[in-house]
Amino acid sequence: MNGSSREALASARERLDALMDNTSVDAAKLAGELAAVTALLDREVSLRRVITDPAQSGEAKAELVGRVLAGQVSGETLDLVSGLVRSRWSRSRDLVDSLEALAATADLTAAQQVNALDNVEDELFRFGRIVASNTGLRSALTDRAATPAAKSELLSSLLGGKANAVTERLVTRLVTHPRGRSLETGLDSLSKLAAERRDRMVATVTTAVPLDDAQKQRLGAVLAKLYGRQMHLNLDVDPTVLGGIVVRVGDEVIDGTIADRLSEATRRMAG
Repeated sequence: MNGSSREALASARERLDALMDNTSVDAAKLAGELAAVTALLDREVSLRRVITDPAQSGEAKAELVGRVLAGQVSGETLDLVSGLVRSRWSRSRDLVDSLEALAATADLTAAQQVNALDNVEDELFRFGRIVASNTGLRSALTDRAATPAAKSELLSSLLGGKANAVTERLVTRLVTHPRGRSLETGLDSLSKLAAERRDRMVATVTTAVPLDDAQKQRLGAVLAKLYGRQMHLNLDVDPTVLGGIVVRVGDEVIDGTIADRLSEATRRMAG
């Protein structure tokens, strides 16, 4: 997302944060309504083009959105969407991407309000690992021939009563409306949004054996000092690591494993 689209999203996030500071606003309801508008604009290409047309005035576009959504969403949702369409967008699709991100952020805020955000972050990560290790499950969740209702039912059987309601909603929306993304990419985006709620970065940590609480705290402190931001640790265990640790932060990998050192020694011997 570039230029005017990035500025428009930043402004929308500020408006959303202001709404979330109002305890009378139902964050989960707001998230659901924003997700519904996302689906509408993703489906109705002609409408999306009209409300992102720079040749049209912002007020005219806001009035059109008001007529389309009248009686279907709350005043808070309508205000947010109206503000979005008044803004300028580099691409019409950026508006839909931004609405989707706002919907996810509202749901994550709902989790944060009841001190469940850490659990949701961990559950998103664990679900991603389960999908990555189960090709049958991944195929079922990404099967284009399967209906959204069938996928939703499958997810309900997997997550219902076992995961936080926010986790279930986020994953279900992603699976039933992937919007051209891979499942892995979508889950990664959700994890990053969750981390941003606490102004934290996400570090994926792979070790041969589980870390104890003291080790987690020390590692988190070291990474926070290194990157200058709080760090959420997604922990994974892989016996092939053979000891040591692998840390991935974004595209950067910090590899201190025995396996890595053995490979380096082998390369040097071969050279």
